[in-house]
Amino acid sequence: FTNRKGEKLMRKKMLAALLAVSMVASMTACGSSKSESTDGAKEASESTDGAKEASDLKIGLITDVGGVNDGSFNQSSWEGLERAGEELGVTVNYLESATDADYKPNMETFIDEDYDLIISVGYMLADATREAAEANPDTKFAIIDDATIDLPNVTSLMFKAEQASYLVGYVAGLTTKTNNIGFVVGMTNETMNQFGYGYCAGAIDANPDITVQQMNANSFADSATGKSMANAEITNGADIVFQAAGATGLGVIEACQEAGVYAIGVDSDQSSIAPNTVLTSAMKRVDNAVYEAVQELIDGTLEGGVKTFDLAAGGVDIAPSQDLISEDVIAAVDEVK
Repeated sequence: FTNRKGEKLMRKKMLAALLAVSMVASMTACGSSKSESTDGAKEASESTDGAKEASDLKIGLITDVGGVNDGSFNQSSWEGLERAGEELGVTVNYLESATDADYKPNMETFIDEDYDLIISVGYMLADATREAAEANPDTKFAIIDDATIDLPNVTSLMFKAEQASYLVGYVAGLTTKTNNIGFVVGMTNETMNQFGYGYCAGAIDANPDITVQQMNANSFADSATGKSMANAEITNGADIVFQAAGATGLGVIEACQEAGVYAIGVDSDQSSIAPNTVLTSAMKRVDNAVYEAVQELIDGTLEGGVKTFDLAAGGVDIAPSQDLISEDVIAAVDEVK
């Protein structure tokens, strides 16, 4: 009886030992499986250069002082980003800048919220973009109309604005009845002067006898000044006024509408603002450039450096709405294209 009891006790100990060994083996197997899964995920991640799914990406846009409803530059940029959100499945958002002082805190807001790509609309945001990009090398940035930032995480989206403005200048030169046209620019600097140079060159090539008036509003957000300057040019004989001035340009269009002369829009097709007044528009397809940047972010091919969009690439053009332009002028413009 005592021996049997000892044997039973021994068998229990052996069974317990076997169970313990079995549990250790099971845990080791589980740990091995988890490790393989992690390695596999790591390999998959490495094979796609660490790219996220589109639905996990967040892209933010920061406007200049013209605001997102400027009917021009900022609005077109946001429309491109909205389209990317709808078609590509990314999360999109924008922050408006009421003054220059808003650029930096707007940038910091998107950085704090871990946005994957931050798009700055316009060269006025260059300093804030550079500072943010230097401090956050793992975040990607894109800036429209500025090529001064030489950092691997900043993509500059540039446009041959002089090509689009040449075409509308050509239209103006062939359409004017007074041989006198006007131009209101938001700022005078290298980028904005491309608009003026192209406009003058196109107008003079089309009509060597033409006079071109130019005024600088020194603001992209002052429609009252835009209207005042357009009125001054109209008083001095201009029967067509081109504006490259953001929200300031809305005042130019209003002045032309009230005076019964033609206006020329900028950046997007602005004919909807005043269908019987806006003769044409010098389009910069910032919407397409923004959309393309998001697509490249998804594909993992978005790189730092300068990307230039011109007429040949569909980056600039005159507006498709041409009801106010005569057929012979349209044919002439198609030829110079």
